[in-house]
Amino acid sequence: MTLASKISLSFVLALLACLPATSVRAGITYDMVTVGNPGNANDTGGTFNGAVNYEYQIGKYCVTIGQYTAFLNAADPNGENPNGIYNSSMATNLNIAGISYTSGASAGSKYAVISNGGDSSNRPITYVSWFDAARFANWMTNNQGSGSTETGAYTLNGKTTGNAVAANPGAAFRLPTNDEWYKAAYFSPNYGGPSVPGYYDYATQSDSPPGNIVGSGTNKANYARGGVYSVTQSGYNSNQNYLTDVGAFSSSGSFYGTFDQSGNVYQWNDLDGLASSGSSRGLRGGYWNDIYGPFYLSSSGSVSYFPSYGSSFTGFRLASPVAVPEPSTWVMAAGGLACAGWGAWRRRRAR
Repeated sequence: MTLASKISLSFVLALLACLPATSVRAGITYDMVTVGNPGNANDTGGTFNGAVNYEYQIGKYCVTIGQYTAFLNAADPNGENPNGIYNSSMATNLNIAGISYTSGASAGSKYAVISNGGDSSNRPITYVSWFDAARFANWMTNNQGSGSTETGAYTLNGKTTGNAVAANPGAAFRLPTNDEWYKAAYFSPNYGGPSVPGYYDYATQSDSPPGNIVGSGTNKANYARGGVYSVTQSGYNSNQNYLTDVGAFSSSGSFYGTFDQSGNVYQWNDLDGLASSGSSRGLRGGYWNDIYGPFYLSSSGSVSYFPSYGSSFTGFRLASPVAVPEPSTWVMAAGGLACAGWGAWRRRRAR
């Protein structure tokens, strides 16, 4: 064997030593986009939100039912439902249902994606509280698999009620602040023409209310326009799924390439920023059952709830600093620098 072959083999073995089995079994890919143009001004159209003086990344899509199912099976392999991260309405409310629980299934397989008017995998997860979303961010920050849900991005340690907690500095994944979410949705550096920045009213790069027919048309979103629902183009039925796959409105993205920041599900944010706890957290974006018009899909629409609240309209997406040191748990003694290199490669793929 040549010296080069020996070095190559040693590197491969070092990489394999870095891979926890649970990461392979339960790993997910989470697509993110970069939000640049740091130093933009607030939206002066009445909301005074959106100013962010740094680059960051945000989820291209909401976290999906398939991704949350992988999280449940990894974080709760024995079906004990620690800290209430699974809500039984995820299986029973047919307007949004997508995840079943089977107590007799083998460990690590107790939660499964169900078909609810079609494959539910790529629809957004709902019935998640702010605390549930924070635990998902912890799991992602801790390299998925058997990573902790209680520390990392947020120090929770069993907390499920009361005030939300502040994000920890340097968290690899966390919930976006209100301004981060708002900028990614509505801002464009070319709103008024080349290099003339501004904010759209809707996250579809439009100041006009979106239509709601599913497909590749521009300026479309999932909401009940005039009581007519996107999925069926008819009235309400309690047995009908009304969620659309993330990104289904394929020509209705924001300037930065995010989808469904208007419609489908409301999304949790850190309303009070990263530096403070608080008795409420914000939700933005509107949802599939907005029957009174598109107001809550717009930049003017926002609501806030106590962090333990979860319903058929609460979902989330994650944010991340553009550059952050790899979590130390990824750098294992057996692999040395090879492990560090693997961790960096895997995290880039995850984005």
